[in-house]
Amino acid sequence: MRRLALIALPLAISGCFYPASRGRTLESRLERIDTTQAQLQEEIKRTREQLDATLPRIDEKIAEVSKALQSLDTASRRSGADIGIQLQKTVEDLAQLRGQVETYLHKIGELESALARASEDTDKRLLALKGEEALKEAEARKKAEELKRPTDKKEFLALAQSKAKAGDMTVARQLYNEFIKKWPKDALVADAHFGLGESYFTEDKCREALFEYGKLLQEYPKAEATPGAYLRSSECFKKLKMQEESRLALEELVKGYPKSEAAKTAKSRLAELDKAKKGKK
Repeated sequence: MRRLALIALPLAISGCFYPASRGRTLESRLERIDTTQAQLQEEIKRTREQLDATLPRIDEKIAEVSKALQSLDTASRRSGADIGIQLQKTVEDLAQLRGQVETYLHKIGELESALARASEDTDKRLLALKGEEALKEAEARKKAEELKRPTDKKEFLALAQSKAKAGDMTVARQLYNEFIKKWPKDALVADAHFGLGESYFTEDKCREALFEYGKLLQEYPKAEATPGAYLRSSECFKKLKMQEESRLALEELVKGYPKSEAAKTAKSRLAELDKAKKGKK
């Protein structure tokens, strides 16, 4: 049951994020844009709160002025000079408060304009990023189309692997996917899925990599690359801060493939985890 849960998890989480073609660059840039907009909205909120706090004070001053004017006819015991001084001070206070209101309104206007520009900039950047990704994909397809395809399946797979080794991940993924479509029932498809996973792992796209490793664990449990897929899955889970799943992958690797080279690494990492756990206790 634990193994089935581990296999299903990468396939389940893969649908919760951006498609692989958009990558993590788009996510990180959008996070920065969202943060800027949130800061502008928070500043507008604070300024509006200051404005709301000032308006009642203006009403109070207006009431004071009205009361002072009404008292002019009845304040016979006070000199006109005293009343004039009080009235002048009230008028000055009122003018100061009105100046504050005008300042707040001007600031709100500027912030709203900045927020509007940020929103417009976000839309432009999204279109630009989508355009960049589309351009990259188009270029990769063109480069892949220009490549002479071997008719032999092993040579075809070797071509994809050579492109990945050279760092041309987009073209490599194009070839790996073509291989899977062309020879869907062949045992070498396991290596193609592992190659796809490795291409994403190299670019630190762990969600996409987990999907490919999960395919391997689910459909090709006896493939030569499967132990390595368990090990890589553990590393991906760790990067995603899914510590329990990372450990589970190591345990399943040791249990299912005890004589593999990957299992030796898994045992070493499990020992380190146990040591660290004892140290915390």
